[in-house]
Amino acid sequence: MRWTALAALLVLPACAAELKPKTVEAFDRYIRQTEQRLADAKIFLWADESADRARRVKAGEVVVEPFRGKAVTPVPGGLVHDWVGSVFLPGATLERTLAMGRDYDHHKDVYKPEVIDSRVISHTGNDFHIYLRLLKKKVITVVLNSEHEVKYTPLDKTRWRSVSRTTKIAEVEKAGKPEEREKPPGTGEGFLWRLNSYWRFEERDGGTWLECEAISLTRDVPIGLGWIVEPIIRDLPKESLANTLRSTRAALR
Repeated sequence: MRWTALAALLVLPACAAELKPKTVEAFDRYIRQTEQRLADAKIFLWADESADRARRVKAGEVVVEPFRGKAVTPVPGGLVHDWVGSVFLPGATLERTLAMGRDYDHHKDVYKPEVIDSRVISHTGNDFHIYLRLLKKKVITVVLNSEHEVKYTPLDKTRWRSVSRTTKIAEVEKAGKPEEREKPPGTGEGFLWRLNSYWRFEERDGGTWLECEAISLTRDVPIGLGWIVEPIIRDLPKESLANTLRSTRAALR
């Protein structure tokens, strides 16, 4: 079994995927539908849609679930992953939570080891253009250079929203070495091509409720390598969201 796994890892680079226009179009269509749904939502917090879910979150559980029970939606040439999570930050004010979220220069400290490096590229009011170097590790290791446009919007004194959209994701070859090279966006292993994150913040109950719906686009599963690639593609989005919420809570304690 060990040699079979090694052989699969050796041929994996040969199964690199290329992002196609039809895949981007399908993802953009999914995002338009999502953003319309969020705009029309009558209940602000996802946790409040279920009394049991709200109780679990308030009790200290980090709850992460596939949106409406369907974590993965196949699209031409790729997969759309849709996960939503909620955490309660006891004692944390809305102001302090927002300040930490917008302190992108220090995200590399808060969200390590998944975030290797971070910085603000530009900033105007509640709008940010940021850089994150991401580490995706599960069986194999992939390093990504990513840029994101982030917009924060106040709704009232106790509630804010923010949305983050990737504007660039590029895999890095031989990261950290003198011969390091960034691959063209849309090429490489295809473990992350797009990522939109929809955040909700509400101060109440002696703390702040923090939620995120993370929608990502990855390659589809190559024929013959599903047993090794599928767990990477399908598990990483959930694990990444759960780790982000846990790290945020830990930083604000």
